[in-house]
Amino acid sequence: MKTCITTLAVTLLTAQAVHAHGTITVEGGQRCIASDGMPDHETGTWREGATVQAQDHRFCMDATPELTDNITRRVRISGITVNGIPLRPGTAEYYDAQSERGYSRDPSSGWNVEGVGGLVMDAQNAHVDGDGMYHYHGIPSAVTDGLDGTLFGYAADGFEIHYLGTAVKSSWQLKSGDRPSGPGGAYDGTYVQDYEFIAGSGDLDECNGAMVGGRYVYFATDTYPFFPRCFKGTVSTDFRGGGDRPRPPLDGNG
Repeated sequence: MKTCITTLAVTLLTAQAVHAHGTITVEGGQRCIASDGMPDHETGTWREGATVQAQDHRFCMDATPELTDNITRRVRISGITVNGIPLRPGTAEYYDAQSERGYSRDPSSGWNVEGVGGLVMDAQNAHVDGDGMYHYHGIPSAVTDGLDGTLFGYAADGFEIHYLGTAVKSSWQLKSGDRPSGPGGAYDGTYVQDYEFIAGSGDLDECNGAMVGGRYVYFATDTYPFFPRCFKGTVSTDFRGGGDRPRPPLDGNG
């Protein structure tokens, strides 16, 4: 474990804080981030007709999360930045040789398309879904370059997400060789299955987290998985796609 991780001063927010288009409040044991989903940087371009639309985001999670004995493997939205933009690194697309685009929502191939490297993103590793919801699949340099400290956002279970750039390395590694089925070809990061977790090869656990000063935190990393994709705390229903959360994308594009 690198010294910079073990000595990281974890950023604490006051009960109320405002970041760009988002407002963070802490009350009754819940931390809630509300925003219009509009980023403070240039966006696009993507497919024809795709535009960023204002949203009515409100994501609440445990303000004092605790580790559990279970790991939640996948939720629709992994977390949210301090300025109110959702993190959604995964996709619902799979390799499909019968599809004109080469992928579809049919999971039978077993090869899940990775957002960064598999779909069209803008310069901030983001795009919009069919409802115009802007979301990050990878690291947005326009956001990380302007951070006041290292706190980047909050995960679906309430634990903090920090960004330290190349000072922290994921333990997920790109496989060597060629794919044995499906799309074939060399493992190049186009699909989630191109990666494997190798404990100890980096600084972080399989969920991209680590203990820091007696506290568990997640990290946003420059390489896969970019953001946590599994969760060691209790995931809030706001991130599972229930209630008034945004609907799944209509166009099948991430």
